[in-house]
Amino acid sequence: MKNILNYLGLPILMVGLLWSCEDLDVPITTQLTPEVFPQNSTQYIQTAGPVYAAFRGEFSFSYWFTQSLSTDESIMPARGGNWYDNQGYRMMHYHDWTPDNGNVSSLWDWSSKVIGTSNQAISILDKTMPAGADKSTMIAELKTMRAISYFIMMDNYGNVPLDTLYGDFSAHAKSDRKDVFNFIEKELKKALPNLNPAAGITTYGRPNKQTANALLAKLYLNAEIYTGTPRYNDCIAACDGVISSGLYAIEPRTTYLQMFYPNNGPQMKEFIFAVPYDPTAATVGFNGQMYHSRYDVPRSERAKFGLAFTPSAPRSTLPEFYAYFDDPNDIRNKQWLTGLQFMNDGVTPVKVSTTKKGYDQFYTGADGAAAYTYQVNLTPDIVLRQNVNLFDCGNDEIAWNMGYRNIKFYPDATSTSRNQNNDVPYLRYSDVILMKAEAILRGGTQTLGQSPLALVNMIRSNRSTSAAWSGVTLEELYKERSREFVHEAWHRNDMIRFGKFEGKWGFKTNADTYRRTFPIPTNALVLNPALTQNDGY
Repeated sequence: MKNILNYLGLPILMVGLLWSCEDLDVPITTQLTPEVFPQNSTQYIQTAGPVYAAFRGEFSFSYWFTQSLSTDESIMPARGGNWYDNQGYRMMHYHDWTPDNGNVSSLWDWSSKVIGTSNQAISILDKTMPAGADKSTMIAELKTMRAISYFIMMDNYGNVPLDTLYGDFSAHAKSDRKDVFNFIEKELKKALPNLNPAAGITTYGRPNKQTANALLAKLYLNAEIYTGTPRYNDCIAACDGVISSGLYAIEPRTTYLQMFYPNNGPQMKEFIFAVPYDPTAATVGFNGQMYHSRYDVPRSERAKFGLAFTPSAPRSTLPEFYAYFDDPNDIRNKQWLTGLQFMNDGVTPVKVSTTKKGYDQFYTGADGAAAYTYQVNLTPDIVLRQNVNLFDCGNDEIAWNMGYRNIKFYPDATSTSRNQNNDVPYLRYSDVILMKAEAILRGGTQTLGQSPLALVNMIRSNRSTSAAWSGVTLEELYKERSREFVHEAWHRNDMIRFGKFEGKWGFKTNADTYRRTFPIPTNALVLNPALTQNDGY
């Protein structure tokens, strides 16, 4: 998606320089100030670019880790001490994270940065850009990006500060979650008339009108969690806005997997709002890092996928989650690496040559140094064979082959680094369809002649050759969401809404309900003395 990134993030060297000298009495002509930049359409785009660059930065890292590793969807244990990382990933699994957890802190820093960068760009463009449709659209896009970031903050931390005035460096106390909810709703509704109604290449990577509708649907579907008051009919209305636009369609079974391939992009019929990635972007200040294959492809399968680097593959799923993939005719099964591994010809075994001790570190025979070659066999269970307290499976081939791996974001053999070309969807049309089905099941009014069963079967008929369902419950819909959106960073949100976040899976038994929100990070409390810690922490 190189061309998209060039549009979204042209020279971002100006970030932070646009306002730094505006209070000086001496006229400035050699530095970037609002008086000299931005002054034309290209420079207006350059001013907006840092918002998208900032959003891209941690979207596939701290955001993904907190949303997925805190659920039954994925686990990242240590293997011979590797990936213990100050127990950050262990905390995600056991639900005993602290305000000093690195992923929790990075998530706060990232979403705050996007909000601050949005405030800056909005302020500059409001002062410098001439009035008209272009200005209204660009500012509406930036306010939608800010609303997305506030949605992420509110969803993860509950009560958070509302700060929309650029240049205001005073300490802001937390606003009530209901107030943040209302702010997001108001911002999106105000942006809607000015957002571009088009989809495809002209708006790809930037929020359009249906991005706002889809995010409103997310907001309303979770309204009872956020505010105590259900808003299911409002969710259905927002979904209908997307459906009635006629801009999107469910990707058929034959191309479902390709929706997440390295060459995906605006041609994908389901992508309402996606985050573009390009391996070359990371080298020019874009923080364009998206390398799922580093975490998910077994190191023994580098040649199979033609990777330019050796993957680490510390991340896998849990048997409890994989059990949802129980339909043998479902195309979504093919995004998993399980059992005995073969090269892409489906015939040649993936083999590893090591020693008997290298295969099994607990081997006690006298010939532990003897050569040993085996076919890679990925097993479903995670066993902390080396050290339970250190969350460690061991440092041998048995340990490295524990856990089924997800390769939804298919490894990018064209990249010369661990960065990938795969764009990552944030809002998809299938999500809109299933959100509407859920809202009706939870008590909302059926519209457009679409029953929950019909809506769910719309998805399933494009995923499986099995017979259509004859009925659907909330539990079945939850499992369908688990299959459809695995590795798309929505599972934590779903588990909380379905009352499953306090359940038991893997080694986790903690049932504390206050952990539905993360703690305010220690570094944030230090920087902003007006903040108070969340309840329970």
